[in-house]
This record gives sequence, structure tokens and C-alpha cells, in this order.
Amino acid sequence: MRMRLERREPLPSWVLVLLPVAAILATLVLSAIPVALAGANVFEAYVALFQGALGSRFNLIETLVKTSPLVFTGLAVAFAFRAKFWNIGAEGQLIAGAIAGGVVGIYGGALPSFLLIPLMLLVGFLAGGLYACIPALLRTHLQVDDVVSSLLLNFVMIYLLSALLFGPLQRPDAGWPVSAEIAEAARYPVFIERTRLHLGIPLALGAVLVVWFLNQKTKFGYQARAVGSNLQAAHFAGIPTNRVIVLTALVSGGLAGIAGVGEVAAVQYKLLTGFSPDYGYTGIVIAMLGNLHPVGVALSALFFGIINVGSQTMSRMVDVPSYISGVMEGTALLVMMVFLLLKDFRLRIERR
Repeated sequence: MRMRLERREPLPSWVLVLLPVAAILATLVLSAIPVALAGANVFEAYVALFQGALGSRFNLIETLVKTSPLVFTGLAVAFAFRAKFWNIGAEGQLIAGAIAGGVVGIYGGALPSFLLIPLMLLVGFLAGGLYACIPALLRTHLQVDDVVSSLLLNFVMIYLLSALLFGPLQRPDAGWPVSAEIAEAARYPVFIERTRLHLGIPLALGAVLVVWFLNQKTKFGYQARAVGSNLQAAHFAGIPTNRVIVLTALVSGGLAGIAGVGEVAAVQYKLLTGFSPDYGYTGIVIAMLGNLHPVGVALSALFFGIINVGSQTMSRMVDVPSYISGVMEGTALLVMMVFLLLKDFRLRIERR
């Protein structure tokens, strides 16, 4: 008896839409195993998880705050991956956007808020986008592997941030790497007093709609999908493949850069090292879990936001390690990779 994979017929579109939901449910089932091994009641643990993330107005808002940057980085990776531009550098692009937006926020306090915040978003988008264009140009002109170059550029930007915060951007009276706070006019407006329900959350929802529109309703989206499906065929069909890859990188990095602006303008109010808990890398998992679809990415980001916020309550209530959240995130990626394999192939068992 042997097993082999054979290609299946394309699945209906409604099945593809439900893939992220099925992957999330499968993740919860599989993650019950380490929860049980930790000695907790699985039902009580999951009740605590969802109550900690969604059980009150405060918890729900904190979950949305955690979800907002994950939506942007997930969209950044998904948009790039659809065109087969393997952008592993969303973390560095997020930091680039944060630096650019933070500098504008610190030194642009003379501007009114309705001008300063859009300016921060614009420079953050451009900083992240142009930084993502570096691996795209290296690939299109020098055939440098975009996985390696985009990954290594993350560390360049991390060390650049450290150099700036130990140098020209360091607050004069601070003995550690931190900048001055951004101006009041540069801070995202908060919609409910004494909460953190800030502008970044509706911006993230708007980004989902914009990326969906770009993918489905524009010539550029069609060209990007064609390049991702078959680069050589797209080239012979007259599509300017190099330009499409570079523009894809610009949009992808720009989305990550906006995530960085949001962390400075709505959460930290200053630049500091380690302000991102690997949002850029988590965006890769979210993009894969969301099947590279904007709506799927939004649902996956919300799921990760629930895990990040609710795991703390679960840890306190049922005495399981808080790093169970990391196990669940890794399980989600593995589950979705299996689902994506089974989307295109079926497993056949043959008796010999």
C-alpha cells in the first residue's frame, strides 16, 4: 500500500472562502491538545480565552487595537504573495514607516491635526513602500532572491532604528533609546473616552476594502494575479512584469509602513526599540491563514488579536502557560498549509 498526491479539479469559490474559517476551527481543535496536556479543562480554557478577548467593552476594544496592525501587515504580505513577490520584510517596512511617521509627528507639531495625520500616513506609506522596493529591484534587475533580501533588510532597519535612538532622535534627558513624544496634533483621535478605540481601526477596515478593490476591480490587480500565476506567460502576453512586481512591492511595503505609523500615533506616542512584537512576521502567518484574500486576512487578524489578548486571561483563570498563544499561532500556520495543499491535491491510497 502506498500514498500519493494527485491534482484535483478546482474547488468552488464558496469552498475557498470558507477555508480560513475551517482552518481556524481546526486550529482550535488541535490546540486543545497542549491545553489539556497543561492540565487545564479545555472548555473552561476556551471560555476564558474568548471572555478575556471579547467579554467586555474594554476587552473587545483592546482586541481591536491588537488586530489593527495585524490587518495591515497581513494585507501587506498577502498583496505581495499574490504576485509571487515573496515579501518577508514587513517587519522592517513597518519600522521604516514608524520612523518616518514618528519624525513628522515629532517635528510637525505646528501643523493642524487634519493635515499632520494624513502627512504622517503618506510619509509612512512611502517609507515602507520604498524600502520594500529594494528587494523588488534586486530581484527584477539582478535576480537576487527576494526571500533572502527582504528578510535580511529587516535587521538593517532594526539596527537603523537603534542607531537613530542612540543618536539624533534620542530624547535629550533620556538615558535609554527613546525619542521625544509626538505632538498632540499627530496622535490618532480616540472615538470613546478612556479607551484606546482609535483611528487605526477604521483605517484597517478601509485598507481591506481598498486591497479587495485593487485585486478584483483594477487592471493592476489583474496584472499582479497574472504575474503570480505564471510569470513567463504574463511576460509573453505583454504585461510589464518587472514594473508590476515593483509596484506590488510599493503597495505591500506601504501597507506595512502604515501599521508602523499607527503604533507611533496611537499606542506608543514615541519611537523606541522593540515597539513591535513581531507584527511583520505574524503578518506572514495571517496572510497564509487568510488564503491571501483581504476578507480572510481580516478574519485571521481578528483571530490572532483574540489569541493575543485572551491568552493572558486564559493563563490566569485556568493556570496554563501564556505562551500557549504562540503554539496556537504556529498551529494555525501548519493547518492552513495543509489545507492549501489539499485545495489543489487529493490524497490517494493505492494497494499494491
